[in-house]
Amino acid sequence: MRPSFHPRLLNGRTGDPALYVEALHLPDAVLFDCGDLSALSPRHLLRVGILAVSHAHMDHWADFDRLLRLLIGREKRLSVVGPEGFARRLRHRLQAYTWNLADRIPAELAFEVTEVTPSALWSRTQLSLHSGFEPEALDSLPATPDGSVLSLGPLRLRAAVLDHGTPCLGFALEEEAHLNVWRTHLEARGLPTGPWLAGLKAAIMAERPDDELIPVYARASEARQASTHRLAELRDLVSVTPGQRLAYLTDFADRPANRSAAISLARDADTLFIEAPFVAEDAAIALDRQHLTTQAAGEIARAAGVRRIEPFHFSPRYPGQEERLMAEVARAAGRESLSPP
Repeated sequence: MRPSFHPRLLNGRTGDPALYVEALHLPDAVLFDCGDLSALSPRHLLRVGILAVSHAHMDHWADFDRLLRLLIGREKRLSVVGPEGFARRLRHRLQAYTWNLADRIPAELAFEVTEVTPSALWSRTQLSLHSGFEPEALDSLPATPDGSVLSLGPLRLRAAVLDHGTPCLGFALEEEAHLNVWRTHLEARGLPTGPWLAGLKAAIMAERPDDELIPVYARASEARQASTHRLAELRDLVSVTPGQRLAYLTDFADRPANRSAAISLARDADTLFIEAPFVAEDAAIALDRQHLTTQAAGEIARAAGVRRIEPFHFSPRYPGQEERLMAEVARAAGRESLSPP
């Protein structure tokens, strides 16, 4: 399958966490954390459509101002996802600057913040340039069983609350299923190509009943007089393959509840970015600092059945030992190495 996601771990496996994800045929990108964004050009930063921040420790949040400075003067509505209290933190960050000249800037910049928490309702807040970034309450978002938060075109962002001594979010980015029309089947049945195929795909995606009638026409102008076929008769014209999945898990203690939430979020991911700060023999240090070991990271990846593992957030206490940490993750995951299959 042609890769749909093109992720970049901006600062390698040892630098500040920041993951930039581009998706095929999608103009916007998704940014997970922003500890150091210096590797991104202004052009790439301006494409960010969702900013997903795991938590507000400095190494995950310090370089937000680089993004902010580029956005001032541009018409932009940026979706931001963070843990409980994140809208307040963002407001304080924005209020560190003086905005008395904001009325001279015609373009509106707005941040729409969703806070993912264990509660049944997730609060949403808007912070807009022209209102001096004063908070405006938006309608709350009902918590979903699978943690779905936002959509970006065909992409869906899910989140789960993990415990790092402070709430910390894990994320999964999922693509809608791929629907491909078999032209050879169309030709064999004497059916035309045309805009009717979009309706057929939509009906299949929505899992409509077999007796749903689908109009068949080659041009939009023919839609009203089009003949119809039962959906059951047309299903074989379309093949459905799963969309791709990417998970981002960082900064949480190796405890049963955290493992369960992390495994659920990363289940069957094509690529899992997972922190592995400490070697296996330093498990006591890892637990004290509420981080994972290489062994825990590998075991989580194995239990989730992920295809490719990308460990990161290696501790600076192991200079020059990246190969060792990678090897420990691979062994715990039941693999000879972490090269993609």
